Amino acid sequence: MSLIITNDCINCDVCEPECPNGAISQGAEIYVIDPALCTECVGHFDTPQCVQVCPVDCIPKDPDHVETQDELHQKYLKLMG
Repeated sequence: MSLIITNDCINCDVCEPECPNGAISQGAEIYVIDPALCTECVGHFDTPQCVQVCPVDCIPKDPDHVETQDELHQKYLKLMG
């Protein structure tokens, strides 16, 4: 499952540089996560780094992009391929 940034985002800029896959970018009003690139840091770290650094806890799992740990790992392997 990829992650999503909610409207509670304060545009603090700390999440974008933490993403090892480059999945986070500035959207029209708040930061956004590209579900095609988000692996929840599987393959890089034990926990999603954006969630770790977010000061307002606005990065939950995206219910519209449900993936298993194995699917996230396979996505990671494709991205690193």
